[in-house]
Amino acid sequence: MTVPQLPKSSTLKTFPHIKHDPSTLPSSLDPFTITTSTGFLPYKIAPTTLPEVFKPLVSLLDRMPVVKADGAPGLLATYDLGDAVKELPDLTGEVDKLIAPDGSPDLYTITAIFRDYSFLASAYILEPCWERWTKNPDDGYGLGRDVLPRAIAGPMWRCAKLLDLPPFMSYAAAYSLFNYTLDNPAEGLKYDNLRLIRAFERGLDPKSSEAGFILTHVDMVKESSSLISGAVRVLDTIEQGGRRSEVNDGFREILQAMEKIEECMEEMWAKSKPADYLSFRVFIFGITSQSMFPNGVIYEGCDDNRPQFYRGESGANDSMIPLLDHLLQIPMPSTPLTKILHEFRDYRPLPHRKFLKHVCEKAEELSVRDFAMQDKETVVLFLKALDHVRSFRWRHWLFAREYIIRRTPHPTATGGSPIVTWLPNQLSAVMDFMISIYETYLAPGVVTPVTEHRKSQNGHQEAPYQYHKQVESMMERVRDQREKLAKEVEKWCQERGV
Repeated sequence: MTVPQLPKSSTLKTFPHIKHDPSTLPSSLDPFTITTSTGFLPYKIAPTTLPEVFKPLVSLLDRMPVVKADGAPGLLATYDLGDAVKELPDLTGEVDKLIAPDGSPDLYTITAIFRDYSFLASAYILEPCWERWTKNPDDGYGLGRDVLPRAIAGPMWRCAKLLDLPPFMSYAAAYSLFNYTLDNPAEGLKYDNLRLIRAFERGLDPKSSEAGFILTHVDMVKESSSLISGAVRVLDTIEQGGRRSEVNDGFREILQAMEKIEECMEEMWAKSKPADYLSFRVFIFGITSQSMFPNGVIYEGCDDNRPQFYRGESGANDSMIPLLDHLLQIPMPSTPLTKILHEFRDYRPLPHRKFLKHVCEKAEELSVRDFAMQDKETVVLFLKALDHVRSFRWRHWLFAREYIIRRTPHPTATGGSPIVTWLPNQLSAVMDFMISIYETYLAPGVVTPVTEHRKSQNGHQEAPYQYHKQVESMMERVRDQREKLAKEVEKWCQERGV
């Protein structure tokens, strides 16, 4: 008997490389081209060396950290980076000479150039803030440099244009996900095998808190391949009219991925000490909504020398939780805080933005939420996926509270969002959504505790799906946490006069 072929999914049509072996992808592709084996990590680990013509840039970066790779003090230790930058030639014209074998721009190498200029740019404009904070942390950050020299601004601006990114330090394409290499390639992506390529303070020491902060993010995102695979499985199966059991397995794949991601996330406490964070944090502030740059920053020779305003590096620019936000159709409140969430989208690599947009549109078109609500087993899996979003965001709030809020009165996060109220905006939305679904579909008296027997793919009768007390326990935790969060936010707002 001929088995009818399902139509090609819109995911495969839109993202033809998603199932490809990443080792076969050309360097002309954006290094963040998504595959189900590399997830949101680049399809190839970032280069640690640049073309010879960029040797002056590499020399500056090697000398720049507070503590260099050899353990000696660097330019930022003596506050001499500003003068040293004067030796840098303008290499803007060299960027367009970076051509892949297929004749297209070599986006893999261009991203490495962008990463390195981003590190230099942030260190340069924030060096005065670093000096002031180092000498007297209680005196605030003062003012940063408000003119970025042409020799830095020009090449970075050109790289950003080719990559369709804002010309500023970004989470994925610069600070974190394109800023690691392997000590021993044969050992793969084990945490202890990860090493930073660039750092501001002491991050070239893999045991430092700066390295721990950045590499913990890499460690988390290495698990994103299963997250993407599960999301694609859910969308494609619904789109093609496949079995509900296949959709449920897609949700299970997501749950397993999130368990691993959150296990890696929990390691942040040990790998990056809260007391150390404010030190290297100085270098990842942005320009937008920051007291250090009241008039923006002029990129010399770019955009008619008009002041520029960009948001700083932030883990909120990661793509994993936004993927679930879209797939699960989590409603966000219409507030200025949610507007910042939307602004962060522009700082993700172009392939990430396209993929998240696709997931958002397909989830809406297929009404993933309504599909899930038609079956009790799927409802529970859907609710558990939401609980992982809650858990992730709750832990993020705890990090913000313990690493930042308790330790500094500075009112804004590195990305320019209000430090006290921004994370609770999203976290509260998820908890409200969970409570709404539970009370509508799963609360005692609303549904029976056992679904009907269903037949497996081989025709055998499956055991009934049990509605366990664990769901009630989960929801009790959500309600308690929502109340606790509201009290904490009110307390911090009162103390800070927000």
